[in-house]
Amino acid sequence: MSLAVLHSRALVGADAPPVSVEVHLGNGLPSFTIVGLPEAEVKESRERVRAALSNCRFEFPARRITVNLAPADLPKESGRFDLPIALGILAASSQIPGARLNDYEFAGELSLTGDLRPVRGALAMTYRARSCGRAFILPAQSAPEAALVADAEVLRAESLLAVCAHLTGECLLTRHREAIVAAKEELPDLADVKGQSQAKRALEVAAAGGHSLLMIGPPGTGKSMLAARLPGLVPPMSEAEALESAAMQSLGARGFQPASWMRRPYRAPHHTASAVALVGGGANPRPGEISLAHNGVLFLDELPEFDRRVLEVLREPLESGRVAISRAARQVEFPARFQLIAAMNPCHCGYLGHHSGRCRCTPDQIQRYRSKISGPLQDRIDLQIEVPALPQEHYEQAANGETSADVAARTAAARNRMLDRQGKENARLSTQEMDVYCTPDAEGVVLLRRAVSRLGLSARGYHRVLKVARTIADLACANELGAEHIAEAIQYRRVDRV
Repeated sequence: MSLAVLHSRALVGADAPPVSVEVHLGNGLPSFTIVGLPEAEVKESRERVRAALSNCRFEFPARRITVNLAPADLPKESGRFDLPIALGILAASSQIPGARLNDYEFAGELSLTGDLRPVRGALAMTYRARSCGRAFILPAQSAPEAALVADAEVLRAESLLAVCAHLTGECLLTRHREAIVAAKEELPDLADVKGQSQAKRALEVAAAGGHSLLMIGPPGTGKSMLAARLPGLVPPMSEAEALESAAMQSLGARGFQPASWMRRPYRAPHHTASAVALVGGGANPRPGEISLAHNGVLFLDELPEFDRRVLEVLREPLESGRVAISRAARQVEFPARFQLIAAMNPCHCGYLGHHSGRCRCTPDQIQRYRSKISGPLQDRIDLQIEVPALPQEHYEQAANGETSADVAARTAAARNRMLDRQGKENARLSTQEMDVYCTPDAEGVVLLRRAVSRLGLSARGYHRVLKVARTIADLACANELGAEHIAEAIQYRRVDRV
């Protein structure tokens, strides 16, 4: 046999076809060529494969070897193609049978001794491979992550020799069946935050309906503490949501850690993050922070300190829940249904409105500082509240507020009402769905008209008030959208832009 064909997966295995690894042994001077847009780490696989085959006591063919990674227009990166390339050479040189190669997909990086090393993106690749009807042979360390995909046949292998023994029928690989149990995560408790009852209420509304939240207040008023406690208030993830989030994280630079299974992502990038880091990109596009926070929380502290052009890229994902990244030779779409929580100071010095009177910022300075957040972006944030500085006696008192568990019970009940009624949280309702589920009573209509007139609400702001009001009604177990729910929702849109 002089030609062998195997299947492997590219890094963006969640939306790309499998890569065919074609190995041809030809005549002529001995050489080893890899074609098909290989990146540097793929080109280096020639030396890893050569050493691994020799150390495993296989014969490395002294012939012209051509490895074609198809499709040719898809860039290939990382060492995940080492294993299929090595198996292709062995099959093409008749050292192992090639009849069963089409029943499997392969991915794995080879050490010089022939041992298999873990690969990044195992879960995302398996998520796609499941629909192809082929079993997936992976390094043993990557198998627990890949096995999270229900009904996927994942075979774990420690070395190249183990894979060859399986293909020859001498010693079959075992299917990985170990179930990962979600570890109980110790999250910060809401009871630790003293005072700030309005901010806690807004946080509860945001957690129940999946709404975005902007907190404005002087330093040290608890904005970061409140944001860190949101994951403890949000209802638990469904298995489908957990799988989607894990698949995105497996494509990230750090990969997915099985210990974080069923935990909502909480991403808090530094304000020096670039637009590519936030939304994703690169020559071979990878997901950014908004996709790594899919079905979770994205916390942006010191919001005006982010570059304005970086913040503007959030506008479309906040509306659509996805991000499309286009390059000259590649277009990729990643899900980005995240919950945005942002915090900022009221002015450059941070002490505008503080009871100490320390602020000396002029109106022009305050305007320049707040204008770093554009009107269209701020209009897309559902809840906008002030977190004021509290007198010293508040901090001297013992914490006696509600615990996260108490609030989480209410948010879970409200979320269940939403799912039973419309199949999604209120923040994701479309305009047509709002006409069905968010119709206020007569008093609420009058109140909304006054709010639009006095606050100058845009059409988007009008709709977001209705969505928040629907969540407030669900927390109150009310079927009708009343004026009291509308009134509270309006209070969350009254932050002045100066």
